[in-house]
Amino acid sequence: MALRLSNGQKLHSPEGLEARPTTGLVRQAVMNILAADLAQSRWLDLCSGSGAMACEALLQGADWVQAVERNPKIAAAARRNLQGLGDRSKGKWALEVCAVERWLQQPCPEPFDLIYADPPYAAGLYLPIATLISSGHWLKRDGQLLLECEQHGKPVPPAGWMQTKERRYGRSLVLQWELEEAG
Repeated sequence: MALRLSNGQKLHSPEGLEARPTTGLVRQAVMNILAADLAQSRWLDLCSGSGAMACEALLQGADWVQAVERNPKIAAAARRNLQGLGDRSKGKWALEVCAVERWLQQPCPEPFDLIYADPPYAAGLYLPIATLISSGHWLKRDGQLLLECEQHGKPVPPAGWMQTKERRYGRSLVLQWELEEAG
């Protein structure tokens, strides 16, 4: 059975690679959770894989989506999915093929309202991603970082972050973190 986006578009994913598209249940739940914040937002999709979350953010009204994916073959599928959104989303997204840790070390031109990160569960990237986001000022002060992880590998927020919510969807958890207020 083909995976589909909320608009019915088939979700392309490269065969034979370790891409694990965010399930429809998780995508829908995250979009529902963020519904009030998505319109006219800037969305950063880290470890974007097939680009499913980036596509959904655009479909739900984000003004700008930046996707970052390390694997060129998986990024090609993400580009195909994003391009499949058509003219409505033309000029509203960019895709960078780069390691997320390296990409986050560049200067941030404009912070994001919402950041979604779904790194490979065993890669140990959750804390480095959060640290680079805060040190590089990638997230607006009132923004949210959402992390998709497995139940048994749940990261603890590093200094400067606080967890505001945790939701379970099958074997996956979606954690919502916010920057702590400067003392």
